[in-house]
Amino acid sequence: MVRLALVAVLATLVAPIATAQQPTAPTLAPRAAGGSQVGDTAFAPTIEHPAFRAGAGPLVLLDEAHHNFHTVDGRYAPFVKLLRRDGFVVEPLRAPFSAAALRPARVLVIANALAERNAAGDWSVPTPSAFTPAEIAAVREWVRGGGSLLLIADHMPFPGAAEDLGRAFGFEFINGFATDRSARTDEFGFRRSDGSLADHPITRGRDARERVDSVRSFTGQAFALPPGATGLLHLAPGSLVLVPTVAWQFSDSTPRVPADGMVQGAVLEFGAGRVAVFGEAAMFSAQVSGAARRPMGMNAPKAGQNPRFLLNVLHWLAGLLPVR
Repeated sequence: MVRLALVAVLATLVAPIATAQQPTAPTLAPRAAGGSQVGDTAFAPTIEHPAFRAGAGPLVLLDEAHHNFHTVDGRYAPFVKLLRRDGFVVEPLRAPFSAAALRPARVLVIANALAERNAAGDWSVPTPSAFTPAEIAAVREWVRGGGSLLLIADHMPFPGAAEDLGRAFGFEFINGFATDRSARTDEFGFRRSDGSLADHPITRGRDARERVDSVRSFTGQAFALPPGATGLLHLAPGSLVLVPTVAWQFSDSTPRVPADGMVQGAVLEFGAGRVAVFGEAAMFSAQVSGAARRPMGMNAPKAGQNPRFLLNVLHWLAGLLPVR
């Protein structure tokens, strides 16, 4: 039902929005235009009450077998460092997904996987699945049996690469770039005060000290929820998704999909397991780019609670927080 509804939206609304309203050309541009994005190795926020003794927590496997843009020693080094300081054991997974490969893990993290066609920097359509049908089936059954999946797929081409895996759990990704009605905004602020950040065990934490009232994201995509899922990061009314044929190449005729009712973060119970899906990756890293070392992610000025939010997400996936 969700799939059919989304197809209907794309078929009936994209063309009229792209032509009848004659919008101006979007001004989105990659933040790394002045230099490559690298992990901020100095980023080390305080963790007052680690969830586990050092090295004694559950095993988290970070996928590195699918041309991932974010890896243990690369752009997700701050992500890994934060989790390890909270007591989690974090290791790379460099083998295809299978029952045997996933068996030791409590949490599987997939961040910005790519198919081989797009891995060398050709970020044009088509953007095929990064995963084989057998791998998708293995992940689905592992979660059904009690595993926990954190699936992160940023802006195009990453939603296309993760689309089949997301759909295996009922999520429908849009292979584009989320923005506001002006097609200029490259950050989103989600706040408890206006309802865009949901009240949930993840935002409440284990006690009042872990409460999260705001989260910041940086462009990314938008996606539709399946029945039973709970949205955490709700896009504002009037938000759009730009759908170019080549990443970061926009014009006044670039199709625009309305993103009303869509989200950038959600969770789902699936069998005995848990799934968390996010449509933006930098919010869980800490990166700098260019000569000015422009911050993006958990180190950004308005993202002060993102580290706590990330730890709360992992605590939920690991079973330290109630389902709902």
